[in-house]
Amino acid sequence: MSLKTFLIGRPIETVKEKHERLNKLMGLAVFSSDALSSVAYGPEEILLALIVGGTALIHLSVPIAVAIVVLIAIVATSYFQTIHAYPSGGGAYIVAKENLGTYSGLVAGAALLIDYVLTVTVSVSAGIAAITSAFPHLRHYTIALCIFAIVFIMLINLRGVRESGTAFSIPVYLFVGGLVFLIAAGLTHIGVVPGSHLVQQVEPTAHMLPLFIILRAFASGCATLTGIEAVSNGVKAFREPEARNAGITLTWMAVILGVLTIGIAYLADHFRILPNADETVLSQLAVAIFSKGVIYYAIQISTMLILILAANTSFADFPRLSSIMAADRYLPRQLSNRGDKLVFSNGILILGLLSAMLIVIFRGDTHALIPLYAVGVFTAFTLSQAGMVRHWLKGRDKGRIKGMLINGIGTITTAVVLVIIAAEKFTHGAWVVLIAIPALVFLTQRIHQHYLSVADQLSLCLADTKEFKRHTVIIPVSGVQQAVINAIRYAKALSDDAVAVYVCIDPVETAKIQAKWDQHCMGVRLQVLESPYRSIIEPVIDYIEEIRGLYPDGVITVILPEFVPSKWWHHLLHNQTALLIKGVLLFKRGVVSTSVPLHLR
Repeated sequence: MSLKTFLIGRPIETVKEKHERLNKLMGLAVFSSDALSSVAYGPEEILLALIVGGTALIHLSVPIAVAIVVLIAIVATSYFQTIHAYPSGGGAYIVAKENLGTYSGLVAGAALLIDYVLTVTVSVSAGIAAITSAFPHLRHYTIALCIFAIVFIMLINLRGVRESGTAFSIPVYLFVGGLVFLIAAGLTHIGVVPGSHLVQQVEPTAHMLPLFIILRAFASGCATLTGIEAVSNGVKAFREPEARNAGITLTWMAVILGVLTIGIAYLADHFRILPNADETVLSQLAVAIFSKGVIYYAIQISTMLILILAANTSFADFPRLSSIMAADRYLPRQLSNRGDKLVFSNGILILGLLSAMLIVIFRGDTHALIPLYAVGVFTAFTLSQAGMVRHWLKGRDKGRIKGMLINGIGTITTAVVLVIIAAEKFTHGAWVVLIAIPALVFLTQRIHQHYLSVADQLSLCLADTKEFKRHTVIIPVSGVQQAVINAIRYAKALSDDAVAVYVCIDPVETAKIQAKWDQHCMGVRLQVLESPYRSIIEPVIDYIEEIRGLYPDGVITVILPEFVPSKWWHHLLHNQTALLIKGVLLFKRGVVSTSVPLHLR
């Protein structure tokens, strides 16, 4: 408990929940860090896709960036509608489930959960790539640095929503300020230093139609949109009025994201920056404008921080979405429980574990993870917007025509982009997500069926009120000592039909125990069980099954004598037979097991 308090702080009372909510400035830092950070790798992914077509296609990076910014405006406007129509939060899952049916909702929920895990891995790996670009000697420790970053963000989020918002606000605004300064400084260089002096001729490296290369570049750049839906999922995390504050935050995020995306793409094109395996595009751009001085390192460090902290968006939204799905009985119920700090601690821990596993599998390579990234989020975008169209069709709300038009455009646009991304990125890893989403939907349905079955079987309509006709108490013993005497006293208090069982492995030792038994064991009968193959548990279970067969309308209580050492490590020095017996008996009908501990000094 002392270690837990040191790591995450003291518990917060439930009545103080409203005081833990976020204002707009903190909300922008918590829910927009993912989207805003994507400008550090979105333009680079566009260039990586275009470079295979040679110099002739590199110049298309700016038009593609403009198209992506238009898409940002469409999606943000659509989600602005969602926030005000569904102020309870839940985003795409709730909208799709209520308007398109349960299956559509599960697809949207599964897509977002997968996307949140990928967001953590991509953001952290990109953040570490930014710092290894500035300090190449750290490149050998990429995986360890990534896992350390995930653990750090996880611990901050376990400390509570308000504390995570406070901790992450400064890096987010430093990054935004740094990039605005970079763009402003770059624009002033345009009139002084013509970009033509840096022109590099790049030969095509693949024989592909230009249209396919352009579509692939657009699909890669669409990773910039990941995280836009985060605000709509976390509306309840904002202070009252929640929907208004969330809507304003979403608008701020979209404007900043659009400005930074076009600015970085334009300057990269002007300075003829090309992708480099050892240095990010943003790092090259900062060198071209500022050289390797204080400003350069400040931008690289702020980029590293925002990319790593972009994972915080997932740590804010993954637990919230999983708690909503758990409340609907589509995920384990433990995910709906709030922890000591009024956050969904189990969801935070699971997200951290899954993300660390992906980091190890893909060795912290951002470019290997990007193809998996956008499929899930655009699946959720499309279902969410289609659900909103259905919402406006069903209702009679004022402004429904305008809402239907906005969300209709959003549906068509995101569906087209989803098809492009799935087609262009399929062989690069998108097939993994296209398989993972149906697999997770299948799993959620099985979980739901289990909970429905449990509810039916626990219903009072099926309750059996007949009394047990016989109560048999069985005490497995390993000898005659104080723990056994303690268990016998307890057994005699429960029932007059008590019997102790001893498994005979050594006849000499068995004879010694029988000699002591009548003297110390208060008239309880000792049943000796033969075990020719030296098994302890199997003869005991067979005897219990035999008694169960004799009295099918009765109940058996198995009392397990145990002594508890004073040190935890002392348990390693003793057999854990009682624990194994309890594990087996848990699945036996009509059998109850209970431990009678004797605490040692």
